[in-house]
Amino acid sequence: MTDAAPAPSLNAAAERLSRAIGTLEKKAAALKARAERAAEDDLFAPLRADDASAARISELEAAGREASLALSRASDTLRALIAAEGG
Repeated sequence: MTDAAPAPSLNAAAERLSRAIGTLEKKAAALKARAERAAEDDLFAPLRADDASAARISELEAAGREASLALSRASDTLRALIAAEGG
């Protein structure tokens, strides 16, 4: 095994993954800031059945789907790059 530096394409994929994760972290923080504050500030506390709760649930589900897709694309890219490099 050599100690050669990672290929530029692998570095680019890692950068895209880092940016995607950073974006998702910012979105999660924004959603949490906008969410109604529970007494314990617990995201998993029981929600009241009102329009604000339904909207919050919808936003969190959409963010989760988006995160899953972004991570899936990034992992597919990394797998392809590793395979192309002979790994």
